[in-house]
Amino acid sequence: MTVYTPEEIEYLDRQALEALQLLRLKRVITQALATPFYKERLGGVGIKHPEDLKSLDDLKKIPFTTKDDLRDTYPYGLLAVDKKEVVRMHASSGTTGKPTVIYYGRDDLDRWTGLTYRSLKACGCDSEDVFQNMMTYGLFTGGLGLHYGAEELGMFVIPSSGGNTRRQFMLMKDFETTVVHATPSYMLHLYSQMENMGIELSDLKLEKALIGAEPHSEDLRRKIETLFGIDAYNSYGLSEMNGPSVAFECVEKSGMHLWEDAYCIEILDRDSMEPLEDGEIGELVLTNLIRHASPILRYRTKDLTRIIPGSCACGRTSRRIDRITGRTDDMLIINGVNVFPSQIEEVVMKVPEAGNNYRIVVRKKGTLDVLIVELEIGPEILSDDTRDLYALKGRLVDALKASISIKPVVELHEPGQLPVQEGKAIRVVDERGNLY
Repeated sequence: MTVYTPEEIEYLDRQALEALQLLRLKRVITQALATPFYKERLGGVGIKHPEDLKSLDDLKKIPFTTKDDLRDTYPYGLLAVDKKEVVRMHASSGTTGKPTVIYYGRDDLDRWTGLTYRSLKACGCDSEDVFQNMMTYGLFTGGLGLHYGAEELGMFVIPSSGGNTRRQFMLMKDFETTVVHATPSYMLHLYSQMENMGIELSDLKLEKALIGAEPHSEDLRRKIETLFGIDAYNSYGLSEMNGPSVAFECVEKSGMHLWEDAYCIEILDRDSMEPLEDGEIGELVLTNLIRHASPILRYRTKDLTRIIPGSCACGRTSRRIDRITGRTDDMLIINGVNVFPSQIEEVVMKVPEAGNNYRIVVRKKGTLDVLIVELEIGPEILSDDTRDLYALKGRLVDALKASISIKPVVELHEPGQLPVQEGKAIRVVDERGNLY
């Protein structure tokens, strides 16, 4: 068996990478068979031993795993090792029903740290950086996820966690933070508070923002980069697969490298669940190849993306996925028309007068659905001639209708009038019964 250094793995040719994937898949199948859940699931399709998998193509024989499966087996149904081998757990927020719990052994955490180290290095971070981690610490994987990789890289880590904006600025100034990790919505909130808190861009040494945990448009990324005068790097993770560093942009910013030595990736048609060609948007399905305490096979993420065709200029060979365009389960159906919140964000972020916060509200009016887009705009625009406000509303309505095929109601608000979340932003309020 060939042993590769972590650096070599990033540049393996496709044949060597797939051989490594198959080897690791067989190991994780061994672990999965130790759980009653997967023993029954895999046995039902004739997989009773890892050697029953002859190639990566056999992966498609394995039934999908869903979030409901993780909830139904709560708390220990997917634990594949003795409990005394577990050194940490993480869990989803559990806003509906039981939380989804993932367990980690010592080696699992070391392998995860290796991925976060790799991801930070790929986007240009090094031991000279001061890293302020504004993601929430705790059961949510966002905070601890990158923390250990940053330390492994030798970065000066400030575990500031989420919230307390005044303290965030104090730490950024006093310790000359160069890299922050935050949600896109919190980055916009930070900027909106700078004047109130007496902060100038010249007070900060910020160079990079690592943004994740929320789907966001390219226009929103560019807005963050322009406002702060920095580089912003997109990332993707989910607790079922480990958390941050499932996929990360490199310095080329041409898509997120999904680390294929750690995950098998499938992009499937969300209706037929058949494989799609590179470049076609479908549901992302992932198999974790490096976590043994909680093996997860063919997990339906519900996230919509595509594999970007071709290779990256950086030379890394793991394929790249595009930014998440939405989820199969956050699609809004408005009077029979399918609408994704990301379509609306893409429009509002292109409006020069747009502020740093927006919200989508859906409610009933009689038997019909009404879509309302609430948008904060600059105070100087609100104080202008009302004819300008009507013109701005008209432009927004026309642009949104062209994108989503239905005519929304647009409401303009002063800065600070819409609710702000310091964790993941709540962008959609569906008063018909769902909150996103």
